[in-house]
Amino acid sequence: MLLVLSMVLLVPLVPAVDSGWWLVVPLALAGSGLGLLASQLNNYALSPISEERVGEAAGVTSATGSFGLSFGLAFAGAVMLATLSVAFTQLSDASDVLPPAEKEQVATVLEEDAEVMSDVQLEALLVDQPEAIQDEILDINTEARDLSLQVALLVTLLAAVVGVMNAFRMMRLPDPAPTSAGEGTAVT
Repeated sequence: MLLVLSMVLLVPLVPAVDSGWWLVVPLALAGSGLGLLASQLNNYALSPISEERVGEAAGVTSATGSFGLSFGLAFAGAVMLATLSVAFTQLSDASDVLPPAEKEQVATVLEEDAEVMSDVQLEALLVDQPEAIQDEILDINTEARDLSLQVALLVTLLAAVVGVMNAFRMMRLPDPAPTSAGEGTAVT
């Protein structure tokens, strides 16, 4: 629930913040929520395992958690880049400042390689462009970057809400019974 609360706080903050200090409380809540969750998940997953097998089970649990974290990060990143590409293209197409040739170049570049860029990186690429075009592309980049991060955070929020619902569902299930020490050992 702390992770859900932190995502609810972060989504509207993204376009408004001008310093990382604004993110301290939501990110501390997210970290606390994940930290409190980890020990409970390990306890729940390892409780039915016999003492002889608990080391193997802990390794599997750790590997599964690492895979889930990697997959979630990759998925949120993919959503973020896809949103960035679509938003940047739509905002540049709707621009009254950019000439049609610039709009076409933006679409072509984004089809080949979409990436999150800071304003400094983008300014270096636009050094040969007129100031009005530089300002417009920087504004588009800021708006598209904020929107893409908000969408990625919404995906995280959705996953957290599903996790909370699953936690309430699990509360209705009986606790797993521990296995006996002799169960699961090989007979020779």
